[in-house]
Parts: sequence; structure tokens; C-alpha cells
Amino acid sequence: MKLQSAYIYFVDGSTAASVSIDDVKAKFTRYVDMTTKTGKQLGWTYADAAFPYTLEERSEGKDSWFLLKGKDPNMYKAIVVGVGSKNENGSEKHYIQVSLPESATHGDKNKANEYCRYLARDYKGELHLFNKRIQYFQPRKP
Repeated sequence: MKLQSAYIYFVDGSTAASVSIDDVKAKFTRYVDMTTKTGKQLGWTYADAAFPYTLEERSEGKDSWFLLKGKDPNMYKAIVVGVGSKNENGSEKHYIQVSLPESATHGDKNKANEYCRYLARDYKGELHLFNKRIQYFQPRKP
């Protein structure tokens, strides 16, 4: 299995034209806060099940990517989250990239899909999943 990636593209109708790596970290912090509050309402530690990772920054990826490292290495290994842009049809297209390294487990892929949908829904972006399918979360005009 080689490196697999999913992309969240910022398009017309998205809540932002581009984001920084700190913006994406803030979204993950908000996600953990939301799941913690849900867990309190349900009476169990839902946040541990919903986000079984620690956020790690590496010096070589400063300001461009960070690593979500699994707390339980038997279930979850790692997910890499980064930001970038590319030129397409003469215009710059910004995106968030979520990648699975070769060592990733099925649990990592499931969580990566969940986090991609969360980010795409929050930013109202266009999500290109690992299996090359596309989900649209931006408002569509009739």
C-alpha cells in the first residue's frame, strides 16, 4: 500500500479562500472540544474514541503539515494533515491534504474519512476522497 491522499479544495461558496496550518489545527481542537462535551452529556469519554490521536508538529513540516499520531498503536498509527495550493487553469487552487502513510491501519482510514468530511462540511469545500469519489459541501445554485 502506497501513500494515499484525500483533498479538500476551496471553491466558490467555501467559507474561506485558503487556510493556514494553524487554522486546521484550530478546527481539530474544536472537534475535540465538541466530542468532549458530547461525551459529558452521554456520561462516557467519547472524545477518546472520536479522536484517538495526539497532534505532533515536526520541524521539517513547520507551517505546512502536522502528524496525528495514534495513542493505541495496535488500532491507530498515523495520519498526516497538510495545506497547499496548485495552479489550475491559470488560477491558484488552495487545499487541505489528508494523507495515510504505508503503516496506516483501517482505523486510520476510517478516522481520516471522518475528519475529511468534518473539515469539508465546516469549510463548505469540495472533498476528493481516498477512493477518488467527490463530495460537494459548498452551496449549489439552482
